[in-house]
Amino acid sequence: MKKALFSIVCALFTIVSANAQLLYKISGKGLDEPSYIVGTFHLAPASFAESIPGAERVLASVEQVCGEVDMKEMESMENIQKTMEAMMLPDGQTLSDILTTEEMDKLNAYLRKIVGVDLTNPMLAEQMGKMTPISLSTTLELMTFMKETPGFNPAALIDSYFQKEAIKKGKPAIGFETIDFQIQVLYKSCSIDRQKEALFCLIDNDETYSELQKELTNAYFSQDLEGLQTVMEQEYSMDCGNEEETEKETELVLYGRNEDWINKMPAIMSEKSTLFVVGAGHLPGERGVLKLLKDNGYKVKAVKK
Repeated sequence: MKKALFSIVCALFTIVSANAQLLYKISGKGLDEPSYIVGTFHLAPASFAESIPGAERVLASVEQVCGEVDMKEMESMENIQKTMEAMMLPDGQTLSDILTTEEMDKLNAYLRKIVGVDLTNPMLAEQMGKMTPISLSTTLELMTFMKETPGFNPAALIDSYFQKEAIKKGKPAIGFETIDFQIQVLYKSCSIDRQKEALFCLIDNDETYSELQKELTNAYFSQDLEGLQTVMEQEYSMDCGNEEETEKETELVLYGRNEDWINKMPAIMSEKSTLFVVGAGHLPGERGVLKLLKDNGYKVKAVKK
């Protein structure tokens, strides 16, 4: 099964359907030069940029690149430390301090399934036993993907590729958001109880989540935004009985940020022609960035070559 999945993914790197699209041109509304927006995926390798029609040409033509966050800031030692601290429980707590014995047993059983050892292992306990539940959930999802995808390299991903290439070419690379904002949204916006709920929702439905992750990955490598949105909606429906909280989180992490970016984009595009680089899940839908750009009077056209 793993070999079959890997073969499919490799094939999708080079075969793009006629309707597939991740890169769009933004023009009109008084812009002297067009800007562009491209959708990325946090598990896609940097090399996949070569498979996006027009990406290299556009990168060469624009004056700057704007991502969700300035990668130079994200990779500074100060901000790496700040992010690591945000991922850990406060006041020296460990997961055993906030989980019941039954919950710890369930978590350890899942860890043994994913990594072969559990939190009784001192090394794993030091690495993961002090994480917040939301940070642990993210880490486990990444580890599951790495286990099922031979050759995956988390150090060379498409999220940072365009900014790094811009810097190599002597162009500015900026971000919509600060590190502090991202830390607040991604790690501190949910209560510990809600984080625990989400963690065990993942554990109790791990096979379903794994299949959805495969579908999400395949949709991205197929450059299929509609398919991507469909899978995302399926993921959001996995609320484990807490639909109200899921809606709040979706509003904060997805739609609220889309609207914030739309408010910032006009000034950025007016100053310099820009390639915007954001998660592909932010692009489609009635409240997606592409529709919001059109609603604000811009022409948005797929780049085919």
